[in-house]
Amino acid sequence: QLQLVESGGGLVQPGGSLRLSCAPSAFTLSYYTIGWFRQAPGKEREGVSCISRDGGTTNYVDSVKGRFTIFRDNAKNTVYLQMNSLKPEDTAVYYCAPESCLPLSGVYYGSDYWGKGTQVTVSS
Repeated sequence: QLQLVESGGGLVQPGGSLRLSCAPSAFTLSYYTIGWFRQAPGKEREGVSCISRDGGTTNYVDSVKGRFTIFRDNAKNTVYLQMNSLKPEDTAVYYCAPESCLPLSGVYYGSDYWGKGTQVTVSS
């Protein structure tokens, strides 16, 4: 099963940084495009960033451009989301999912394989 485990969330002040990690439970991550999504309380889950299998193509939604960076280390079988200059509106549960987006066109279509996510709270 294409289950991923997210980690790295926490409580951070506005302007702070966090690095989220996404690792598979039992498969090779390098075979898959990976998308990061988030769901804030009372809102639908939304795509945030997407990375191609080789890491050469990335996409970001407008609200995080210039602040978030997605990258992968296929040798470590992990995809990361570096989040800088965090804002209160970034508060959400963050999820990663395989084959859930198209990095070239910026289409986020979701997945049948959601993990438990990791909570990010930006608050003073």
